[in-house]
Amino acid sequence: MELEIEKEGPKSSRPAVSKLYQPAVALAFFRSAGKPEDVAAGKVIFAENEGVANVFSEGARMYLLLDGEVTLSVAGKPIGNVIKGEVFGEMAPISQLPRSATATAKTACKVISLNDKQFQAGLAQSPEFALMLMAIIIGRARETLTTLTSGGKLSGKDPNRAAVFDRKLLADLEREFEERPAAMHPLNKVIVKEGDRGIFMYVVLEGVVAISVAEKVIEKVGAGGAFGEIALVDQSARVATAVAETDCTLLAINRNDFMKLVKTKPGFALSLLKALSERLRYMTAKYK
Repeated sequence: MELEIEKEGPKSSRPAVSKLYQPAVALAFFRSAGKPEDVAAGKVIFAENEGVANVFSEGARMYLLLDGEVTLSVAGKPIGNVIKGEVFGEMAPISQLPRSATATAKTACKVISLNDKQFQAGLAQSPEFALMLMAIIIGRARETLTTLTSGGKLSGKDPNRAAVFDRKLLADLEREFEERPAAMHPLNKVIVKEGDRGIFMYVVLEGVVAISVAEKVIEKVGAGGAFGEIALVDQSARVATAVAETDCTLLAINRNDFMKLVKTKPGFALSLLKALSERLRYMTAKYK
């Protein structure tokens, strides 16, 4: 049986990933280019460290689970389940990197899959889906961060250094907000604080910002990087503290402008999705 779309969303044994998640939008996105297929219980849908397909093939795939349940694992250890109506396997086609986890059909399943080319083409036509994907990845990142912190596995060793925007897109953003120029932030200034309400996301034009959780630095954001977008997407409290590690120049973007950029600039949305995927990949690697 395929996913039944209801006014309140798909029936689930747990709360929705985000209030931004719309099952009908996800289903329409996947049906636009993919077809339902059955997966037997126990079958590995994709495997951890599975390489990205080569230039002559169709590329890595992402999935929408129409029916059944899928287990996600890292190094043989379960890290979560995917239930009916949820998207999974999105990190490989977004980041163009090998799989960071294994997905196995816990029960008999029905899925629709899209390769990376189909995904990127659809993203330009459906910005709402890009926002939903951000919410999904952020939900998983929050859950992973909580698990790592409670399990004592969160470490400040080898912080992530994910880039976000290339020079062309960065220049485009500066032009977009030329009436609200970037601001200087001196060394050691606390820019955002864990637990605070998120009003802005920030793009780093110059300098380096250290991102910490529970007083452990987990990421360093340099020129072309961004931080603070998580609170704008799910409108919840900040998950981390950001401190200027050097004198910095930062471009602040509020939620209204953020939503406009996602809907009008596919490159902006895809770049943020890649950065979020890299952050989640970095955190899931801590399970090993």
